[in-house]
Amino acid sequence: MKKTAEERKYYEAYDERYKAVHKKGLHWFTDTQSPIVWKVMEKYGITPNMKLLELGCGEGRDAHRLLEKGYPLLATDISPEAVGFCRERWPDYANNFQIVDCIKDSLNEKFDFIYAVAVIHMLVLDEDRDAFYRFIHTHLTENGIALIGSMGDGNIEHQSDINRAFDWQERDCRGEKVIVTGTSCRKVSNEVFAKELRRNHLAVVERGQTSIPNHFPEMMYAVVKKSR
Repeated sequence: MKKTAEERKYYEAYDERYKAVHKKGLHWFTDTQSPIVWKVMEKYGITPNMKLLELGCGEGRDAHRLLEKGYPLLATDISPEAVGFCRERWPDYANNFQIVDCIKDSLNEKFDFIYAVAVIHMLVLDEDRDAFYRFIHTHLTENGIALIGSMGDGNIEHQSDINRAFDWQERDCRGEKVIVTGTSCRKVSNEVFAKELRRNHLAVVERGQTSIPNHFPEMMYAVVKKSR
């Protein structure tokens, strides 16, 4: 059932952004892969016989390459528009794309590797951020690891007004002006990031700074596992 405007959470605004961009025959993101995903998978020995979960697959820039390489990936997003887009673009893998709200939903399986390179910075409220971390903790196998990426340099803190997430604004989409929703964003410091992970029983295996070309010039990341 379609939600009314009043029923939608601020972090669902990206669905409207995708709709607006796709209506014009554009993609919001390029097909540039996220190097950190592949770097972490290689470093920690993630193989095609393991179960993988992506949170926030968007338009599928990372998911479809993993699927084509034989990884049993479940690629999820809260946006029905994004999931529908991926299913239509890669029909052979349609069943691997699923609508999931990791703030309130739950899956009946656990995963050896979970990655979410651009989700946590969309979540502004502490309770939503904690729910995101709890989802990861709940859905990791005992020896599983997760990669979490968050836009920011680890120093500057900023958060948007969630009441304006659905406000329309003009933005550039690879040289073309489009009217899209503002969505939401929260950048936190390295200290806050670490505190959030500890509070939600996720132990840091590795932390650092990275970037995703054409999308996120500055991104904090952490590789985590369940704390004992």
